[in-house]
Amino acid sequence: MIRLTRLNRAPMVLNSDLIEHIDVTPDTVITLTTGQILRVRESAEEVVERIVEFRHRVLDHGAAPVDDDEPAHG
Repeated sequence: MIRLTRLNRAPMVLNSDLIEHIDVTPDTVITLTTGQILRVRESAEEVVERIVEFRHRVLDHGAAPVDDDEPAHG
């Protein structure tokens, strides 16, 4: 889920897995797989960055924890 802002400044949280494509017209227009269209204040680049950050957090959550007290092997 990523946090975005509608054009009227209302905050929203979007399931980024539902994004089909993003257009810049000059507003950022997000079309979802459901056919719903959202216009947001963030640029297309910002939306993509937030998606990448979210996916990194999700993937890092599944990684084994690092114990800083253990000596490095290798």
